[in-house]
Order: sequence, then C-alpha cells, then structure tokens
Amino acid sequence: MAGRGTDIVLGGNLEAELAHIPEDDLPTREAAKAEWTKRHEQVVAAGGLYVIGSERHESRRIDNQLRGRSGRQGDPGATRFYLSLDDTLMRIFTPPRMRALLLKLGMQQGEALEHRMVSNAIETAQRKVEAHNFDIRKNLLEYDNVANDQRKAVYELRDELMTAQDVTPLLDDVRADVVNAVADAYFPPQTPEEMWNAPGLEETLERDFGLKLPLAQWIESDKTLDDKAIRGRILEALGAAYAEKKHSNGPALAHAEKVITLQILDQFWREHLAAIDYLRQGIHLRGYAQKDPKQEYKREAFTMFNEMLVRFKHAVISNLARVQILSEAQVEQLEAERRQPRQMQFQHAEAESAVTEAPAAAAAPAAALPPGRPLVPQAPAAPAPDTFVRELPKVGRNDLCPCGSGKKYKQCHGRLA
Repeated sequence: MAGRGTDIVLGGNLEAELAHIPEDDLPTREAAKAEWTKRHEQVVAAGGLYVIGSERHESRRIDNQLRGRSGRQGDPGATRFYLSLDDTLMRIFTPPRMRALLLKLGMQQGEALEHRMVSNAIETAQRKVEAHNFDIRKNLLEYDNVANDQRKAVYELRDELMTAQDVTPLLDDVRADVVNAVADAYFPPQTPEEMWNAPGLEETLERDFGLKLPLAQWIESDKTLDDKAIRGRILEALGAAYAEKKHSNGPALAHAEKVITLQILDQFWREHLAAIDYLRQGIHLRGYAQKDPKQEYKREAFTMFNEMLVRFKHAVISNLARVQILSEAQVEQLEAERRQPRQMQFQHAEAESAVTEAPAAAAAPAAALPPGRPLVPQAPAAPAPDTFVRELPKVGRNDLCPCGSGKKYKQCHGRLA
C-alpha cells in the first residue's frame, strides 16, 4: 500500500525502455531519451506525482509513507487525503460532539470540510489507536516472555547435552533426583514406619527401572533403617546395575545415552509448548474471579514447567535402566525367531484350510485347481430368494382405486396411516 519496492519515475522508466533497444542502435536510443525527457518535463510542469488517499490509516506512519511517494528525490508532487465521518477511525475514536457540531453548522452532503479542528481530531484518534495497539503488543510480549525464559532453560540443557563428551555426571545427578522423587511417594519424609509402603515401592522399582530389591526384608532385618538410608541403598543399587550394564556394552550405551536423552527432552518440550498454548487461550477467564490473568499464567506455566522437568528426568532414567543394547548376532537371531512363528502360523492356516476343503477337493478333480493355489475355505452359498409375484397389477398413487370408490388410490386404500 505504501509503494515499497516501486520506483515511481516521472515520465516513465527510461532504463526499462532502453533495455529493449539494442546498444548499437544509437539513433533509436537517442530518440527514446528525447521522448522521455519531453514526457518528464510535461509531468514536472503539471505538478509531479499526485497521491490521493481515500482514507486515513490507523497508524500515522503509514500515512507518512504514502505522503513520501510524492516529491521523492527532489521531484515535485503533492498529496491529498479524503476522509468521511462514517469511516471507522472517525466513528469510533473521534469525540461524539464532532458530528453534532458539523450538523449545527449546516454542512451539506458531499461538502468538503477543511479545518484545523478536524485535523487535530484525526491525529488524536490515530494516537489513541496507536496507544491501543501498543498495549496489545506489550501484553503479548509479557506472555511470550514466560515461554521465552523456559525456552532458554531448555535450550541450555540441550546445548549441554549436545556438547558434552560424557553425560554420566549429569545422569548421576538426575538419578539421585529421580530416586528421591519416587521414594517420597512411598516413604514420606519424617513419617513413622507404619506409613511406609514397601511393597508398592518394590513394584515401582521393578516396573520402571527393572530393579528387584527386598525392601521389606531390609526393614524387618534392620530396625534402625530410616528413609534416608533406604534411599541411599536404592540409589547405590540402581547405580551399580547401570554401571555393570555400561561396562558390558561399552561405547554403544554411551552413544545411546545422549540420543535417548535428547529424544525424550524434545518430546516433552513439544508437549509442554502445546499445553501452555492451550492454557494461554483460556487464562483470560481468570479475570472473572478477580484475578490477574498474567500472574495466573506465569504461576501455572511455572508449575507445568517444573512438572515437565520431573517427568523428563524420570523418563530418562527409566528408559536407560531398561534399555538393552543388542549385538548383530543377537539381532539376526531375534529376526529368525520372529520369522519362524509366522511361518508356523501360515503352515497351520494352510493345513486347516486343507482339512476344511478335503470333501470338496475329493469331489472335484485335482486338475480344476490352478497349480500352487492354496485351498481357501469358502462359506456355503446362501439360498436364492424367492421371486415376488404380484397377484394384481400395480396401482399408481394417482390412479383410480380398484375398489370402485372413484377416488384416487392415494386418497383411498393407498392412504398413508
């Protein structure tokens, strides 16, 4: 709208015209230049470029850009804007007394009005719109800053994982946090032994980490054990099991550590972005409860981010504890075992089909079947339905009724109930 990227040259674009004329055709090029000079002088004498605006934009910057299309690079020009009192800018943002004042002055339909008061009213309306748009952008920026701060934290963690040669120290810290979080659910801190749920923790450790520990026997055999000592034993056993797995697999597990951690982090981060975006769409409803939506959004987003980090740590330690690195020979053996039951299933299906089709095959000659075609059981053919035979000729709805009443069939015996 503001003419960006368009070079409006008075008299036309001379370079575009000369581009179609060969360079060795000097007379034609000189004639084209003379013709352009004549047109240019005519346009300059007429006043140059005249920009007509059919309305005023909400932003003064756009209006100034339109004005800047005329008189550029020293060329003459002028601008003129036409505005109606029914335009959105004047109808919403100008004072209500403006229309009443003009009606009292006896302004006629289509009569032009040029007054400083009207221009000031238009500029005031534009300032109001710009201030309103600025508040909207500022409000959006405050919401975006929440996700931006969380994005920085996640990307710092991701960069640390990408650049680290060995992620074992980071996993050791994460493992300790995960063990404490899992143990808090079954062994609440500073609670008596009667409130502990040792069988539940044993089941969770075996299901999530593949670790079988006799926690109930530990508690019965040693009455001096507290929740901190039990957590230390669990962490030690989990670390020892993982160290043994890492020692047996070598560099393959070291590479899998980084890959699995990055994949889980990316998955949880995508889900978190979708969740806070859904939260943002309805957080304005908190205003009906006399609460600040922005503060509520910050609090909810912070809580969701912390929960995402807890789930991320648990998923990383759980997957690494249960992952199995197979060699090429083991992979080939698994593929062979996977194919073998499938072949047995096909053989069983063919044998069952052959048993089912045995009477039919005995009755039909063997040459009737194509070579190599398996016998497929076929459902018995359904009996053909009996043909409906109408005793009387068909009567149309608008025909006379056969009963002899003289009425149409649709109004007599053919009437719908």
